[in-house]
Amino acid sequence: VQLQAYGGGLVQAGPFLRLSCAASGQTFSSLGWFRQAPGKEREFVACIVYSGGNTLYADSVKGRFTISRDNAKNTLYLQMNSLKPEDTAVYYCARGWGQSTSRYDSWGQGTLVTVSS
Repeated sequence: VQLQAYGGGLVQAGPFLRLSCAASGQTFSSLGWFRQAPGKEREFVACIVYSGGNTLYADSVKGRFTISRDNAKNTLYLQMNSLKPEDTAVYYCARGWGQSTSRYDSWGQGTLVTVSS
């Protein structure tokens, strides 16, 4: 599967932003979002099963971010509300399930989100 994340940008703290990830190839899989801030390790954000019926979130984004997917459009989404400066990172979409990067086998190239205070 090939994945391409987009929709990042520069926003002020508070408003919302929605990221998208276009998938092609074998898309009958769980998908997830990770992020990597400058100088830090890549960390889990959220993941969703193919049916959309089960999701998992990192504690740091729970209640603020929502992961969803439109299988007819082969697109994964991450709705990010109440953004904080600490949400600044490059956001990656990937194929897999769980909180560990080792459980994902295909990665998009990432989109940068910068949240100013």
